[in-house]
Amino acid sequence: MKMQDYGGLDAEYCSYNVARIVILPVAYDGTSSWIKGADKGPQALLDSSCNMELYDVETDSEVYKQGIYTDEPITDASSPELMVEAVEQRVSELLTEGKTVVLIGGEHSISIGSILAHKKHYSNISTLQIDAHADLRDTYQGSKCNHACVMARVKEICPFVQVGIRSMDSSEKKNMDINNVFFAKDIQDNDDWMDKAVSLLSDEVYITIDVDAFDPSELPATGTPEPGGMNWWQVLKLLKKVNAKKNIVGFDVVELCPNPHSQPSNFLAAKLVYKLLSYIFTKKDLLISHNI
Repeated sequence: MKMQDYGGLDAEYCSYNVARIVILPVAYDGTSSWIKGADKGPQALLDSSCNMELYDVETDSEVYKQGIYTDEPITDASSPELMVEAVEQRVSELLTEGKTVVLIGGEHSISIGSILAHKKHYSNISTLQIDAHADLRDTYQGSKCNHACVMARVKEICPFVQVGIRSMDSSEKKNMDINNVFFAKDIQDNDDWMDKAVSLLSDEVYITIDVDAFDPSELPATGTPEPGGMNWWQVLKLLKKVNAKKNIVGFDVVELCPNPHSQPSNFLAAKLVYKLLSYIFTKKDLLISHNI
């Protein structure tokens, strides 16, 4: 069953044939280990997106005019492994057809399939993880595709940089490249680290954003909230720096766990998608206009 179209767009801007952008909802919450409900995240994000102003003040742009199609959701919950396969297959199809794909979750394990697909399409790819948790367990609760194992699987796919980390198990240290990690404790009062983080990424970048990277005072509606997180402007500043220096080829926003008493969380996630798309396509159109 098709969900609400992202942004509540008029038909001329949300048909598949004209859209340069595809929003792919993945309503999966099979391995979450604390607060359940991330499978409701895609619908909550899409519903909130209908209340956005579609003109972006910062970029002086209206990215929805690029065409944004909201795809049929992936809902296979029989196992995390089958879910990863389904995501990889659909994202691969969309990339082959020239679409920019935005995955919305759903728990963080959904990112594995998307990153696998992007790696096959873009050979020189790295991943930027913005997250409260390291997600570097090799297995958890009997699965290698658990939400706590996402970056252990990404490590098998491509290089990555971790930002905002403030919670992990000691067993994860062996999988961690400390030179590519920017812990929340070291970045909370300054932005001096950002240029270094960007420099560690390859020319083509996939971005995975777990919304628990944000401090719970800004986004409480997530399955595993952690105090001491990043704020809206800091995350946007990092995304702008990455976009300025690198080619962002795809991204996801995951782990929104809707709470009826916290509608602003849903809206923040929806707006985050729109802001990053605005950055990406403002740059694309500028390069096209200059024949670069």
